[in-house]
Amino acid sequence: MNTLIVTAHPDQTSLTAGIARQILEALRPGEGAVADLAAEGFDPRFGLADRACYRGDGGTPADVVREQLRLDAADHLVLVFPVYWWSMPALLKGWIDRVFINGWAFSIDESGTRRNLGRLTVHLVAVAGDAAGTYERHGYEQALRTQIEHGIVDYVGARRGSVAFVHESEQDDADARQALVEDAVRETVRAVQR
Repeated sequence: MNTLIVTAHPDQTSLTAGIARQILEALRPGEGAVADLAAEGFDPRFGLADRACYRGDGGTPADVVREQLRLDAADHLVLVFPVYWWSMPALLKGWIDRVFINGWAFSIDESGTRRNLGRLTVHLVAVAGDAAGTYERHGYEQALRTQIEHGIVDYVGARRGSVAFVHESEQDDADARQALVEDAVRETVRAVQR
């Protein structure tokens, strides 16, 4: 099993970065790697070269090829991210926009859409500032899951994996927060190792 843990947070001391490290440490040695998009300086902007590649008028940018190769080597993808405005950060969304492209993640031709990532299972760990009750009351969790699971994971033909929310991530009760983190890490690692 090879697991790629992708995170997108500018602060290396953040709870998000810490959760990604804890998941990696809980996996068997050599079973996983972390792709820290902020630390690596990944450019999330979908530019003209990306558009030309999408249309089949140009080659795939080198930085995108590197990301696709990392994903080609993975059986599991774990997205660990803070919830910004009830969604993922722009850095992570831009990574998906640029990497999960036509001709690699899916293919469109006269016969329709072919979904190319059936070998990959995608797990989500969302670090949320609000309480679980707020997410439930307003449908935020379902909206976020629909956007990512249906709009991305299903579209490219990948398998849906585990989903863990670390609610109230900014609360003052460090013990309660750590318990939520431990549950999320345990649930994610268990799903990867199934």
